[in-house]
Amino acid sequence: MQVVISQLFISPGHNFFGRHGLPAGDNPTLNVESIRCRAGWGIEGDRFYGYRPDYKGQVTFFSAETFASVQKKFGLPALSPAVLRRNVVVAGADLNALIGWRFSIGGVSFNGTGEARPCHWMNHAVAPGAEEWLKGRGGLRARVLSDGALQTGAAPLVLFEKCAQPGLATGFIGERTVELRFEGGG
Repeated sequence: MQVVISQLFISPGHNFFGRHGLPAGDNPTLNVESIRCRAGWGIEGDRFYGYRPDYKGQVTFFSAETFASVQKKFGLPALSPAVLRRNVVVAGADLNALIGWRFSIGGVSFNGTGEARPCHWMNHAVAPGAEEWLKGRGGLRARVLSDGALQTGAAPLVLFEKCAQPGLATGFIGERTVELRFEGGG
């Protein structure tokens, strides 16, 4: 199936992670045309690159459809998805359905490890109530399983294999194509 990578972001430093009780940091979130993913490491130039071995959030995905709903719900048509601090904004995929799956987008393989749960900072970055509204819609955290580049535009999404324990699974096992129908945004 085809999806569309609408935007890609990296940030060289943390603004919220590890800053509970402190003011937000001021590291920029950079909107880029392409990103370079490295297996086991994450995205080159991003704040979580090489953070910890097998870190579950080496890359984060966010649904373009959910973002449009955020803009509408909170009356913020000019809001940028950069405020969410997710790396890959993608249209056409139910991201929650990818939790526990090995999959590829644009030829780069990932392991969907869990929801990118919203935190209290969303109430500051988006609007009051955003954290609660985004629960179950916060996006997807994933490990990078193969080296490669992602770029904005249409990209194939291929599912490989369901993981028995998505938070613990590592490594690429091989292709086994399965059919999974997506009925809307994640």
